[in-house]
Amino acid sequence: MTTCAHSHVLVTGASSGIGRATALRLAKTGYHVFAGVRKRADGAALAEAAGGDVTPVLLDVTDPQQIASAVELVSGHVGDAGLAGLVNNAGIGVFGPLELIPVEQFRRQLEVNVTGQLAITQAALPLLRRARGRIVMIGSIGARFTPPFVGPLAASKSALATMSAALRQELAPWGIHVTVVEPGSIRSEAVDKLESDAQRVLDEATVQGRALYRDAFGHLVDFFADLHEKGSPPEVVATTVERVLRASRPRSSYLSGKNARRMAAIARLLPVPAQDALRRRLTRQPAPGSRAVAAAV
Repeated sequence: MTTCAHSHVLVTGASSGIGRATALRLAKTGYHVFAGVRKRADGAALAEAAGGDVTPVLLDVTDPQQIASAVELVSGHVGDAGLAGLVNNAGIGVFGPLELIPVEQFRRQLEVNVTGQLAITQAALPLLRRARGRIVMIGSIGARFTPPFVGPLAASKSALATMSAALRQELAPWGIHVTVVEPGSIRSEAVDKLESDAQRVLDEATVQGRALYRDAFGHLVDFFADLHEKGSPPEVVATTVERVLRASRPRSSYLSGKNARRMAAIARLLPVPAQDALRRRLTRQPAPGSRAVAAAV
């Protein structure tokens, strides 16, 4: 049995952004955090910032060997006490017109954001059962209110939400709660990559593909960069995750961060044509049929 008096939580994707903020928040508030990282240097920096109660673990959720090794390490520490929480935050974001996104990139998006989450969840469930632990999935408000050119990421988060709904029901007999946290506009390092990733999509497209989408995609990138630059810090989501782990009866989903409630309300209340019109206006997209007319001239 473990001699550690803390409750134990495994956080995936803890190198930066929401995952890093969550690991630091939980360590500060009394948890012993196993922080999944892909680089040893990131783990060392995180442990130093935490000042204790964070154990870095090399963990690529698409690597079965790393998953097995990570769970074995956690199991050796927690013993019969088990795992109080699994925060599935690891993920990547693929953006761009679905017509132009290489299929292998779309497949990788789903492999990391959906299949990888299931793989680590399956591996951790024996430890979660011992503690009647909780599973927190980091989703996205984009799964409810999806702008153009965010299709790959939103598709993965929609699949994650659906998978979470099934898991919530399947694991209920063991008292294991499954909750989806849906961040809105969050300021993180990912914003810095947005423009370079968008440019790479266009560079890899054909001349015809670039001509079809360059301006509209550029407007969307500008809108998103500004939106997230003014977004909530990742610590806001970390606070929501802690709330889920400590709640006596956690809900199935929580909105978190700037614009999350507003976008959820729009998705719930406005008919689809009105939602589409609003997204077009906000992101300066061409009107329906406008390019078809131009092409026919």
